[in-house]
Amino acid sequence: MSEAFDCAKCSESLYGRKYIQTDDGPYCVPCYDNTFANTCAECQQLIGHDSRELFYEDRHFHEGCFRCCRCQRSLADEPFTCQDSELLCNDCYCSAFSSQCSACGETVMPGSRKLEYGGQTWHEHCFLCSGCEQPLGSRSFVPDKGAHYCVPCYENKFAPRCARCSKTLTQGGVTYRDQPWHRECLVCTGCQTPLAGQQFTSREDDPYCVTCFGELFAPKCSSCKRPITGDLVSMRPRDRTYVSFEDRHWHHSCFSCARCSTSLVGQGFVPDGDQVLCQGCSQAGP
Repeated sequence: MSEAFDCAKCSESLYGRKYIQTDDGPYCVPCYDNTFANTCAECQQLIGHDSRELFYEDRHFHEGCFRCCRCQRSLADEPFTCQDSELLCNDCYCSAFSSQCSACGETVMPGSRKLEYGGQTWHEHCFLCSGCEQPLGSRSFVPDKGAHYCVPCYENKFAPRCARCSKTLTQGGVTYRDQPWHRECLVCTGCQTPLAGQQFTSREDDPYCVTCFGELFAPKCSSCKRPITGDLVSMRPRDRTYVSFEDRHWHHSCFSCARCSTSLVGQGFVPDGDQVLCQGCSQAGP
C-alpha cells in the first residue's frame, strides 16, 4: 500500500496534482496561495504564486496593478514618485507638482538646481541678469519692476552719479544744489576741507568753507578789518546782518560812533573822513 501524500492544509491527496513544497510540508496550489500569498494593495486580490509581485513601502502589487494613478502607465520598469500614498510617473508628478521656470516655461524637474524668488522659480541657468545677461547664481542682485540686475549693472543703470567725479553713489552721499555728491567729493574749493555736515556757502556754483569765502570774497569790516561772513550771496538787503555806506561795510557790532562808541545801527550818523559819528558828537565839534 502506497504512503499518503496529502496537502498539509486541506489533506487532499496530491497524487497527480501540482503542489508546492514548504518547510511545513507540501501544499496544493489553492491552499498555498490562500496561506502564503500577499494581497495586492490596488485590486485587493491575492497575488498568486505564478504572478510577478512588486513591493513598495510595505505594500504589494500585481505587476499589472503597479501603475501611475493618473495616466495608468505601468511603473514596473519606470522611475516614479509617491505623493500622498499615490504612485505617479515622473511626467505626471512634474505636471501636477513641479514648478514652471519663469524664464523658459519648461518644468523644473525634481532634484534639479533651481532658484526661487518672489513666488517664482527658475532653472539655475535661466536666472539671468537683465543687464549683462549673465547667470546670477548665488550672486547678489537687485530686483526692479520685474527685472533682476547684478549689482554692477544696477549701479551703472540706476544709481545716482556724483556731480563731481561722475561715479555711482551706492550708499550715503549728500545733496548740494539738487545734485548728489560723495561726501568725500564735496570739499571747499579753496582749502579742500570736507564740507559735509559743515556750514558753507558758494560763489559761481563753487562751494567754499566760511573761512575761505570770507578771506576770498566777503567784504571787510571798515572798523575791525575782519571779513563779514554769512550767506551774503543769497541774503536780501533788508535781511543782512551788516551795514553798508558808499563802498564801506561794518558788522552790526562794529557800526558805532568813533568818539562815544554809541551803536549807530538804525540811527542817523555823520561821516567824518574814515570815521562815522553820532549826531551829538558831530554837533559837538572836534
